[in-house]
Amino acid sequence: MKISIVVPVYNEAKSLPELFNEIRAILQKEKIDYEIIAINDGSRDNSWDVLKKLGSDDKRIKALNFKWNNGQTAAMSAGIRASTGDVVIPIDSDLENDPADIPKLLKKMEEGFTVVSGWRKERWSGSAFSRKIPSVMANWLISKITGVKLHDYGCTLKAYDRDIISEVELYGEMHRFIPAYAKWKGGRVAEIPVNYRPRKYGESNYGISRTFRVLLDLVLIKFLVKYMNRPMHFFGGLGFFSVILGLLSGTLALVLKYSYGISFISTPMPVLTTFFIIVGIQMAAMGILAEMIMRTYYESQSKTPYSIKEKINFD
Repeated sequence: MKISIVVPVYNEAKSLPELFNEIRAILQKEKIDYEIIAINDGSRDNSWDVLKKLGSDDKRIKALNFKWNNGQTAAMSAGIRASTGDVVIPIDSDLENDPADIPKLLKKMEEGFTVVSGWRKERWSGSAFSRKIPSVMANWLISKITGVKLHDYGCTLKAYDRDIISEVELYGEMHRFIPAYAKWKGGRVAEIPVNYRPRKYGESNYGISRTFRVLLDLVLIKFLVKYMNRPMHFFGGLGFFSVILGLLSGTLALVLKYSYGISFISTPMPVLTTFFIIVGIQMAAMGILAEMIMRTYYESQSKTPYSIKEKINFD
């Protein structure tokens, strides 16, 4: 079995040599066949120069250089697409994830799981209550909406079976939802505690704005998984409900006029009737349009949301 270690990189030049040495040491010790794919996501430091040096010393280290910063999800998507291993394992480049946990993920996969997710159980140990609560609430909300209970959706260190990861198209901040996607597609998901190490160099690139983007992507991925192949069911359902409201409003207007002598112009019912019926027709039309877009999506050529400038050790 061959594994692919995918490493998104953004301004982590100082940590890269240490990280790659740790990865190689643990995998060679365990006699695991591997490749390391690093994606330089438009770093402003000399991360690419470091990767070129590492790649020249070890042909199992491959690297992609984005023309500009595209975000962690795009970087991970590029690495997954370029990988050739039977198992794909993303890992952060800031040394917070411990490569020594990689064999533990692989061992858990031997039990038949298609995704094994890391849980940084001690991450918030000693941290302020105000920092821990938002993380706990976010993971609870994601678990509730997706139906896949995990303690730590944000942990990059995960192991994915090639068959399941190859079916995933990643956009926005959707990389963290792959376990839920795998479960929806019939996969088996497990979670194991992994080591968490404080950042050694630089500062975190994460901010509160990412939390809002994650929540928006959560709504989107839930919609895509449930209605991607049948958008007419979603829009048609809303349209049908709107038309029903319109008919009820119209019926009420007739009852008020002929049973109680209340003129049409004395109530808002006729306006509501017209409004709901028009909205219903528009929603049905949107459903038809979405069906056409969906067909075009499946029939069009595959495209990526990123642009690669250079490559290292790719034949």
